[in-house]
Amino acid sequence: MVSKQELRSEETKRAILTAAGELFAKRGFDTVSIREIAKAAGCSHTTLYIYFKDKEALLHQLAEGPLQGLAQQIETTLESDVQSPEDKLRKVSLLFIWFSLKNQNMYTLFFMTKASRIDEESSTSQLQKLRTHLFRLLRQAVSECLPASLKEEEALAYARIYFYTLQGIVGTYTHSEEPLESLMERLTPTFELAVEVMLAGCKQNASRGEEKK
Repeated sequence: MVSKQELRSEETKRAILTAAGELFAKRGFDTVSIREIAKAAGCSHTTLYIYFKDKEALLHQLAEGPLQGLAQQIETTLESDVQSPEDKLRKVSLLFIWFSLKNQNMYTLFFMTKASRIDEESSTSQLQKLRTHLFRLLRQAVSECLPASLKEEEALAYARIYFYTLQGIVGTYTHSEEPLESLMERLTPTFELAVEVMLAGCKQNASRGEEKK
């Protein structure tokens, strides 16, 4: 049976995370102080340090669950034996767009705050490792649609371009006040067309490059 002390501890931790998420989303990660988070959570900054060693630990805790959930959805899609590589990439792309717009207030925190190179494998940051894992999955999805003879660095370049373009699509709507359901209903055909254009462009350009070799 959970004790009252344990319940209070969990409530305090949730309050700290909620306050941190709201303040980070509203004002940005760098401008918010630990003392401000603690005040908004209704506790002292010394209490906050019992649960989180610094702001980066708070950021990781906020992002870990959602990003792991997205990675799991993408992994399930890529493991499918009944979909073509192109269909997998289409689904992965829309999953990323939907997830990012669903979490539009936290999008910058999840993917850009304290970020290093998306393909960097040596980062010590657990959050950056999650981001890198997500990019690795997208890279896999893109690569499987390209000529098998393509060099690794060329396939990586296409994956980067594809990822940057997805981020551009998301960035257009991260400050939209339109409800998510309405936004997705209205724009999903446009998102799907954008994915088709990106996919066709990558395949055509890669194939043309292989023919010139």
